Amino acid sequence: MVSAPEHIDLVVGEAASPSTTSPRTKPVPQAPGIPVPFSYAASDDGTDENLLILLHGLGDTHLHFAKLGRQLRLPQTATLALRAPERIPFLYDEEAFQWYESFDALGELLTRPNPTPALDLLGKVLAYLIRECSWSARQIHLFGFAQGGSVAAELGVRWWREHASDAEPGSVALGSVVSVEGPLLSHPTLAQPSPTPVLVFHHTAAQLPPAALGSYRKGYGAVREAEVRGSGGMPRSKEDWQEIMRFWSEVLGRRQAGDLYEVLSGGPSQQKFQN
Repeated sequence: MVSAPEHIDLVVGEAASPSTTSPRTKPVPQAPGIPVPFSYAASDDGTDENLLILLHGLGDTHLHFAKLGRQLRLPQTATLALRAPERIPFLYDEEAFQWYESFDALGELLTRPNPTPALDLLGKVLAYLIRECSWSARQIHLFGFAQGGSVAAELGVRWWREHASDAEPGSVALGSVVSVEGPLLSHPTLAQPSPTPVLVFHHTAAQLPPAALGSYRKGYGAVREAEVRGSGGMPRSKEDWQEIMRFWSEVLGRRQAGDLYEVLSGGPSQQKFQN
């Protein structure tokens, strides 16, 4: 079980530029455009200025993360929880999925997995959301846990590599990435790192690989580390979530409503997550 505070106050400030051209409410995604099971929830306050895509860990499904997204109640933020495409071999009677092939024939974890199939799928999902659902790249924010965190981080790098020359950098980079105990699987070589802000969250007892932060800084120009006390897993305490909420308060866009800041209380309750 993951324990987190029932109420977290989040004030979204002026740091992130709001979109003035996209509609206030966005079309609901449909199954043909997203080829895996998913759960979508529009923003509680009626303004879809940000889209938070949640990616679960190895052996889980999207259902816990769909509930988490709704409980967070981030200001002006819709949520989209996606289920990984592949069922884990040998666990056909369980709802246990993986973003990419993770085990060898003996059931041992692969030391150098290939996330390309997941990145191909998620790249198509992003293109669909931008083309058909009126989101811009900078309005899309990724949150992933463990394997889902690695996929989120790799997706941000790949998206930037493929689209950096399309237009102004601020319009094609994704809004942000939060990776909870998910290292990059590659060592990016980019002419210019992605400007997407990244938060790498982990507990002290769940150390990232030694070169993990170095790899992140090769792929991204703005990387923040949040190391908190604990044994690993999803954020549990109010202090854990405050690190992530502080980051979101700086990167989420806000559509103006007069001169007032939007403040909502929210936060996840107890959930069970797989890594």
